Amino acid sequence: MKFPSPEKLHLLLQLCSKSKALDQGRQTHQRLILQGLDQDPFMATKLVQMYADCGDSKSAHLLFDKMSQPNVFAWTSILSVYSRRGMSGECIGFYSEMKLKGVVPDRYVFPKVLRACAQSGNFKVGIQVHKDVVTCGDELNVQVCNSLIDMYSKCGDTEGARQVFSEMAERDLLSWNSMISGYVCNGFFESALNLLGSMWLEGFEPDLVTWNMAMDVYCRMGQCDEAWKIFEQIEEPNIISWTTLISGYSRIGKHEVTLAIFRDMVRKGEGFPDLDCISSIIVSCRHLGALTRGREIHGYGIKMETECSFYKSAGPALLKMYARCRKVRDATNVFKLMDNSDVVTWNAMILTCADLGTNKSALDCFIKMQSMGIKNDQTTISTVLPVCDLEFGTQLHAYISKNGFSNSIPVCNALIHMYSKGGCIKTASSVFSEMVSRDLVSWNTMIGGFGMHGFGQATVQLLIEMNKTGICPNSATFTSVLSACSHSGLVDKGLEVFHRMKKEFGCDPKMEHFSCIVDLLARAGRLEDAVGFIAKMPLEPDKSIWGAVLSASQARQDINFAMLASVHLVHLEPEYAGHYVTLANIYAMAGRWEDAVRVRKLMECGGLVKTTGNSWIDGGK
Repeated sequence: MKFPSPEKLHLLLQLCSKSKALDQGRQTHQRLILQGLDQDPFMATKLVQMYADCGDSKSAHLLFDKMSQPNVFAWTSILSVYSRRGMSGECIGFYSEMKLKGVVPDRYVFPKVLRACAQSGNFKVGIQVHKDVVTCGDELNVQVCNSLIDMYSKCGDTEGARQVFSEMAERDLLSWNSMISGYVCNGFFESALNLLGSMWLEGFEPDLVTWNMAMDVYCRMGQCDEAWKIFEQIEEPNIISWTTLISGYSRIGKHEVTLAIFRDMVRKGEGFPDLDCISSIIVSCRHLGALTRGREIHGYGIKMETECSFYKSAGPALLKMYARCRKVRDATNVFKLMDNSDVVTWNAMILTCADLGTNKSALDCFIKMQSMGIKNDQTTISTVLPVCDLEFGTQLHAYISKNGFSNSIPVCNALIHMYSKGGCIKTASSVFSEMVSRDLVSWNTMIGGFGMHGFGQATVQLLIEMNKTGICPNSATFTSVLSACSHSGLVDKGLEVFHRMKKEFGCDPKMEHFSCIVDLLARAGRLEDAVGFIAKMPLEPDKSIWGAVLSASQARQDINFAMLASVHLVHLEPEYAGHYVTLANIYAMAGRWEDAVRVRKLMECGGLVKTTGNSWIDGGK
């Protein structure tokens, strides 16, 4: 029997590695054993590489362990397996062992270990690997530099990433994409766009990955229409392109647009929605209360993905959607199908119970996950705090201090809200003062807390301090400040804040802001000023506007303004009987009996007649 030559067997192993042909690789292994070549160091290394490339890590490791002195190629093969499978700790440990054995790493080893550092966020080891790169003279290798950029970016050191990028002797498209991605992931959106412009100037043509990142930048900046312009220039958008656009519009609350884009994608057949896309669509269905569409997406997801992966990714969004639509049984069924050992599952269920108004159930979920030994994260704590009473919340505050959550911004924000709601505004203020760093929500929550307790001057002072820190107030900030001014009688200060909204902060007043000013003036007895303000509004006044005037008019027994407000309320809500009753009573008080009778007849004609024996139902208006 004629055996194949060692050269031919070597070639066969290479072909098996390249084509991932594991069965043929095993047959070649048998040939090597028959010919006594399996112990040859060169062939043994090739066998380890073949099994690693074909995904049989167990066989690769068994052969590796039998080698007396595995070379760098054999070590690289095992490192590759760990890196590919996301086994970061094992990859880093194996790299350390390789160095202890005196095997010098090379340009093929470094990218795999750096990837493991990036995945695990192990910055300390990443820095050491960078030193090894320099020691081994591979700091000019493009692939190694790209991996360094990725490692520094994912560990949050964009300056380190940019330094590596700037010092590269040559760059490829991946270098540019990696650096742009680093800026995007760390929130430096302007820097990402500037680098995209530099890329053009240096003659690099953006690929689909680049365009998708550019779209992501604009979406994260809230400029989804700019992202759409880029999308329309892409000849063959992939599922990431569609998902980026869908997620972007979903994030800024344009949920009708989100669903329209999704329908367009499905109609054109240009991509099958992935789990991220499905989750974003479910979020939009939740906000729109589109239960039927949500159920369709739910069914679609089950068909397209394995049950485990589908519920792990889309389960939280489904829970919240069914809760929003008051479908408790559906939400419970989804929860049962999710992984109950995953903290994300419990966080979603706690939030679902809170959305349904069943605070006790939310706390029961929290207590149960503690008894199961599931470790809390900052989302757990910040989700459960809003449903706590003061007693339980105070206990949770002690837990937060003991377990290292005191520096978490979302947790502190939730504490401020909990104490404010519970009447402990002094404690809320203390939590706010002790925060190392604050975001927009922190300031809004504290401002809202002061406003809730009628401390108008404190809200204005906090707005001034907020502006000094460089955090720009938003619409909700001004609503809280103006409301506090109204309830505290700070008329001039409230008017000043209102006029500064647009002039200094570029925030266009919305209906709630106009309503606050009308309420501010009306409460102060300046009813004529309030009505004059309404006449100059660029928006059509709604019931909250005229309701404020009516309330203040009745309190001050000003029949003329009360009459004016009631007439407008009847016009705005002609189906609501309460407005007719109020107007008729005001006419009667003014001695205008014919008008009172006329209003009563209007009620009768509209079918808004009080049923005998029953009281008026105001419908929660």
